[in-house]
Amino acid sequence: MTTSPEQPRPGGAHPQDHPTQPLPPTGATQPLPAQAGAPHTAAPHTAPSDAGAPAQRLSPAQEWARWDAAQRERRAAEQSGQQAAPSDPWTASPSDGTPAQPRRRRPWVWATAGVVAGVLVGGGAMGLALDQDGPVAGNERSTSLADIGRTSTEQVPVAGSSAEDPDWQAVASAVRASVVAIEVTSGSSGSQGSGVIIDEDGHVVTNNHVVSGAAQGGAVAVTLTDGRIFEAEVVGTDVATDLAVLRLVDAPDDLQPAALGDSDDVVVGEPVMAVGNPLGLANTVTTGIVSALDRPVSTQEDARSEAAVTNAIQIDAAVNPGNSGGPLFDAQGRVIGITSSIATLSQQSGSIGLGFAIPVNLTKNVASQLIEDGQAEHAFLGVTMSDGTATADGVTRRGAVVQTVQEGSPAAEGGLQPEDVIVAIGDDPVGGAESLTAFVRSLSSGDDVTLTVVRGGETREVDVTLSTRPDTLTSDPGQQDGQPDQGQGGQGGLPEDLTPEQLWEWFQQQQGR
Repeated sequence: MTTSPEQPRPGGAHPQDHPTQPLPPTGATQPLPAQAGAPHTAAPHTAPSDAGAPAQRLSPAQEWARWDAAQRERRAAEQSGQQAAPSDPWTASPSDGTPAQPRRRRPWVWATAGVVAGVLVGGGAMGLALDQDGPVAGNERSTSLADIGRTSTEQVPVAGSSAEDPDWQAVASAVRASVVAIEVTSGSSGSQGSGVIIDEDGHVVTNNHVVSGAAQGGAVAVTLTDGRIFEAEVVGTDVATDLAVLRLVDAPDDLQPAALGDSDDVVVGEPVMAVGNPLGLANTVTTGIVSALDRPVSTQEDARSEAAVTNAIQIDAAVNPGNSGGPLFDAQGRVIGITSSIATLSQQSGSIGLGFAIPVNLTKNVASQLIEDGQAEHAFLGVTMSDGTATADGVTRRGAVVQTVQEGSPAAEGGLQPEDVIVAIGDDPVGGAESLTAFVRSLSSGDDVTLTVVRGGETREVDVTLSTRPDTLTSDPGQQDGQPDQGQGGQGGLPEDLTPEQLWEWFQQQQGR
């Protein structure tokens, strides 16, 4: 899947000058174009089909999973005082000395992806086999939100690792069991993405665009780091923030949830680590730094869907299609964001060191609502806006120009007027309509905020109490004045509850665009 932010409008440059692409789940379509001199040669791994057939070479993920399982067995045996198990359970011989038959390996589907602008990735066929050795007995648990937002586990924070001196080897070892690979199959097509376990009940956070294929009756399978595969069901999705929550069916008792950090504490320049399933290459780790904060990013799955707008964490760690939904960790192993999109210079460029992650504080808020209610509520201001500038006190700043104010909305009750230019929300400067949209979406209904507004060349503060966004609102990027869903949008992108004069003015604004 590929989406792009709105391009800069006349009269005010947009902070995003290059298109961004949500990190699409990798699908079995065409290979991602390789860089010159380094062609991508990975091919789908085929499981052995008959006993006695020539042994197939294991994929890197399978080799790692086999080694990890052997180490777990050996450690368990040592702790119980028994003789350690052989280091390779696939080739161990039975005690009577007769040669053992090689254990049938679980099939692992590898796929590469093509990133094509405006096209949903994942139209090809992809095989999928669920792990028949997994637990089958029902063990439903009552849902608990107690673990969401916790900041530590038995492994995290990682001792001896800090932002000043990160120990990425220790961090990768501590967090690997909380990261999963996600596969969605729908008919003859399929796609892959990433996710992170957030509690012991088997809830997994990922991107909405990773699991959107499940809405058409597709099946979702989640592969743990040790190679076990579980069926998963979609608990809830939120298009507005591009977040979704899955739940493992018959979740095992040995899940290792991640520790969730505080994205408000993130600073530019601090080291970070992204873990995920890019191009089907499970357990891939990349590192970098935080390049910027509160970067307004707008992504859209297709022309009919609502745009997801986020004030994202910008990173230079390499992320690619398939990293979508995977966690971004700090130097102590706490999740500070969910990787979701990248900026590209062309449709074929892939990662150029400009990646974006949804802040974990927003993730915790939305995930808690999805688990509890199956849907998330968002704060509502009640205006349509465009990008612009304002001059006051001898200073010119970018801001969000109010076009219309919905009657009875928080904006109306707070005294906002058309042609007001909002230049800050609280202590955060507003760079345009998209920036303000993202700030509002990160807040909750009932929150009190102070807007800094320039009106008639004078600066003033307006206090507003946000309400809950009406369910009837829809978005049509480009028709909502850069404010995909803080304004008045009815079916087909037309505003509602306007007088004939206001509706004519709205049409004139769209025509002038």
